[in-house]
Amino acid sequence: MSDVAALLHAFASSGMAELGPCFDRDRCRHLLDLVRRHRDFGPHLFLSEAEFREDPQLLGISPRGGRNLLESLEGELAFIEGALVFRELLDHLLGRGWEILRKKLVCAVPESWLAPWLLEHVQGYGIPNLGSFVRPEYRDLTYFHGIDFHQDLIDWAGRAVNFATLYVYLDEVTSAESPLHVLPGSHRHGGSVFPLTIERYEHDRWRYTDDRGRSLTLPERILTGPPGSAVIWHPCLVHGTKPNTSGRPRLSLRYLVTQGPSGGGLLDEVNRTIDGPLRLDVTQRHRDADGNVVLKGNTLAESGS
Repeated sequence: MSDVAALLHAFASSGMAELGPCFDRDRCRHLLDLVRRHRDFGPHLFLSEAEFREDPQLLGISPRGGRNLLESLEGELAFIEGALVFRELLDHLLGRGWEILRKKLVCAVPESWLAPWLLEHVQGYGIPNLGSFVRPEYRDLTYFHGIDFHQDLIDWAGRAVNFATLYVYLDEVTSAESPLHVLPGSHRHGGSVFPLTIERYEHDRWRYTDDRGRSLTLPERILTGPPGSAVIWHPCLVHGTKPNTSGRPRLSLRYLVTQGPSGGGLLDEVNRTIDGPLRLDVTQRHRDADGNVVLKGNTLAESGS
């Protein structure tokens, strides 16, 4: 079985495939160096409490066209986007007409960067996207402080599950640097509205109950690894991260890649095996229409080690 065939087999059975350190480590570190030349990372990226209270911006804070740090580094991504494993895997998974829907840098922010008022403010947030608290000129990448278990459908109300997420670590990621926590097989019941109903079952297992009341007991994989390590997953796969306790930012690439208009590839076959919704008109209920958090709770962050 070829490497790509093995990855496709894993995706078909578990809704995800770990590519391992498949991208050049030195090129990842070079890209990381270039990012750091563009951005002096540290606590100064954040607004003061007075500045935030004066004009809180809760919506429209994510990277977008014209405000995305990767746009200035487009030529530096060829070692990933042109890699044989990248293109061959996506050809088979999504069909030959696949397209990159969105790509951005993600920063898992060290807890030590956050002022006491800010830590208190986001305490218990399920999706603590820190963009609202970052100075506007720095909102060209996404900043998080741990993310509770969720599915990537959360950002795509009304969209069919015709895409996949590819995540690439640019630096060494240990258990302290907010590694991904994934639940293989959690895609099998389709989409559910966030926050998800999930509880610790054993030390390394979770019980996830979908919106129709059906439960799955699932293993947990914590994805640490060297620079260039990557993973790809289905939009209904349950995953999250804990806060970064390392003292240094964890910078990663996040790609959303979609099928072309005619579909095709293994994703269609996987979707036919799913017993549950493949589209949600409402994907979350933790924020109101103005972006205010109305439901708190972060099962993963509160679960301990």
